[in-house]
Amino acid sequence: MFTGIIQALGHIECVLTHGDDIRLRIHSGDLDMDSVQQGDSIAVSGVCLTAVGIEEGGFWADVSAETLSLTGIKHLKAGSLVNLEKALTLASPLGGHLVSGHVDGVGSILKRWDDGRSVRFEIQAPEGLAKYIAQKGSICIDGISLTVNAVKGAVFTINIVPHTLEATTMSAFKAGRQVNLEVDLIARYLERLMLGENAAKASASPLDKVFLAKHGFMGRENS
Repeated sequence: MFTGIIQALGHIECVLTHGDDIRLRIHSGDLDMDSVQQGDSIAVSGVCLTAVGIEEGGFWADVSAETLSLTGIKHLKAGSLVNLEKALTLASPLGGHLVSGHVDGVGSILKRWDDGRSVRFEIQAPEGLAKYIAQKGSICIDGISLTVNAVKGAVFTINIVPHTLEATTMSAFKAGRQVNLEVDLIARYLERLMLGENAAKASASPLDKVFLAKHGFMGRENS
C-alpha cells in the first residue's frame, strides 16, 4: 500500500528486454534507500514494483508482460523521469489517500493551462473508469494522490499547485501524454459489495442505472 505522496524523483537508467517482459534499473534520486531490502515494494509512477536487486543509488525491478500491457511503463526509456514512493508502514502519515499501486487504466492529457500560480489539466479517462471518478474525490495519477476538481463523463480536471509541479513529473505533462490512473479503491469495493449475493455469479449484472433503480437507489426511468 502507498499514500500517493511522492517521496522522490528518479529516472530510468536502463531497460533490459527479456522475451515479453523487461527489467528496469531505476536511479532512486533522493529516495532514502537505507531501509529498503530486496523484495520490498516501491511505487514507480504509480505502479507497484518489487525491488529484485538493491545497488548504490538505485534498484532493479522486473515488469511482467501483463503490467506492460495495462500501464504506461511500456513507454519508459533510459532517462525517463519517474515518481517514487516506498511502501506505507503503520508509522507513516497518510497524507494522501490509500493507494494500492495497481493501475486501473491509462488516461491521456487533453489540455494544460495556467491558473494563477497553479496549473490545471484536463484528462480523458477510459470510459469504464468514469463511474469511479467523482468531483472532490481522490484519484491517483502516475502515483500522485490528487483531488478531482470537476468531472464530465469520462473527462475530469485537476488543479496542481507549484509544490506538486516541482516535486513530481507533472511539470513535464502536456497534451497527448499518457498517464497511469488508479481510482479510489473504496469505490471499487463498494461497487462489488453492492452486488451482494449476485457477485458470486459469473453473469452478475453491472452496477448501472438499471441495477440501481431495481434496488431502490434511484427512480426508475420511464419505459
